Amino acid sequence: MSKIVVVGAGQAGASVVATLRANGFTGHVTLIGEEHAPPYQRPPLSKAYLLGEMALDRLFLRPESYYAENAIDLRLDTRVDAIDRSDKVVVAGGQSLSYDHLVLTTGSVPRRLPGAIGGELRGVHVVRTLRDVDKMAPSVVAGRHALIVGGGYIGLEAAAVCSKKGMKVTLVEMAERILNRVACPETAAYFRALHAGHDVDIREGVGLDRLVGEGHVEGAVLSDGTEIKADLVIAGIGITPATALAEAAGIGIDNGIAVDAHARTSDPSIWSAGDCASFPWKGGRVRLESVGNAIDMGELVARNILGADEEYVAKPWFWSGQYDVKLQIAGLARGGETIVVRGDGPVRSHWYYSDDELVAVDAMNDPRGYMVGKRLIEAGKSPQPDAVADPATDLKSLLKA
Repeated sequence: MSKIVVVGAGQAGASVVATLRANGFTGHVTLIGEEHAPPYQRPPLSKAYLLGEMALDRLFLRPESYYAENAIDLRLDTRVDAIDRSDKVVVAGGQSLSYDHLVLTTGSVPRRLPGAIGGELRGVHVVRTLRDVDKMAPSVVAGRHALIVGGGYIGLEAAAVCSKKGMKVTLVEMAERILNRVACPETAAYFRALHAGHDVDIREGVGLDRLVGEGHVEGAVLSDGTEIKADLVIAGIGITPATALAEAAGIGIDNGIAVDAHARTSDPSIWSAGDCASFPWKGGRVRLESVGNAIDMGELVARNILGADEEYVAKPWFWSGQYDVKLQIAGLARGGETIVVRGDGPVRSHWYYSDDELVAVDAMNDPRGYMVGKRLIEAGKSPQPDAVADPATDLKSLLKA
C-alpha cells in the first residue's frame, strides 16, 4: 500500500492531505508538524486573534478530530531531522518513516533582528506562529510604547493592532517609503494617511541602529540618531523560505525549493508546495507567500501524486486588514509601471499596467474592483486605462469587452 509523508503542517500541508482523502486515496498518509497545534490559519494571528476577537479553536483549519476520522497520522511537536532519498526514508522524532511520495510544505521563517543590535532582548518579537503571538499578547497593553520595524504588510498590520489596543506606536522603514517592494506609491500614500489618522508615527528612510535595555528592551536608537522609548518591539522585516531540510538532502534550490510545472522537485519522488516552493512563471521563477497559493498548490500536488499530471497555473491574490480597511490584491504588481487610480476616497482601487497589459489591482474597501480586476487578469484582458479611471464606467461591463 502506497505511503505519503507530508512535512509541514500549515495551510499547504493540510490542503495536500485533505485533497488526497477527498480524491479517494486509501494508502498511508502522515502529516508532520513542528508546532503543538493542528493546522491553523495564520492571517488572523496578527489581527483578530491578537486583538482577542477570535478564539483558538476558530483558528483551526479543521477540527482536530478530522485527522483521526480520515486515517491521517498527524504528528505534532515533531521535527524532521533528515531525508534519506536513497532509501526513501525521513527521520522524525527519533523514528524512521518510509515513503513512496514525500511532500515538503515547510513554509517560511521570519527574519529576526540580529543579537548584536539587541534582537535577543526580552520584549522583541516576530509574528509567524501561534506561539509567537501567545508570547507577545500580554505585552500589547494600552499606554505602552510599541516599535514596529519594517513597513511591509506584516509591520503595518502589527501597527494597526497595537494602535487599536491603545499603544503608542512608532513604525520605522529603512526604505524611502512603506510598501516599497510590494505596492505602488499611491497605495503606500493611502496606508500612510490611514495610519496617521490613528496616531501611528511612521518614519520612512530611517532604520534601526540598536535596541537598548537591561535584559528587556527599553528603547531604541534609530539610524538618524533619534532615541525613542520601546516596551515592545515587533520585527516585520520579511520571511525566508524554509529550505534547510531540502538543501541538506541535495534537492534543487532556487529562491526556495525549486519545482517544475507539476510541483515536482529535482527528486521525482519528492514534491513541494506553498511558501517554500518556487515554480516556473512567465519565463522565470516565482515564489508566492499567500494563503491562496498554499491551498491551490497543495491541492495540485495531491492530484498529481494520484496521476492527474496537471501543470500549476498560479492565480495570485492576497489580502490585508488594517483598522476598518480591507485591502484585496489581484495579480503581481512587479513590472507595473503605470498606475490608474479609480476613486478618491476610502473606497478606491489602483490598477497596475505594464505597457498596455493589466497586471495587478490593489482594491481598498472595493470588493467589486477586486473581483473584476482579478477576472480580467485571469482572462488576459486589459481594459483601456481611461475607462477604468472614469467613475461612470460600470466595471462589470469591462468583462464583456
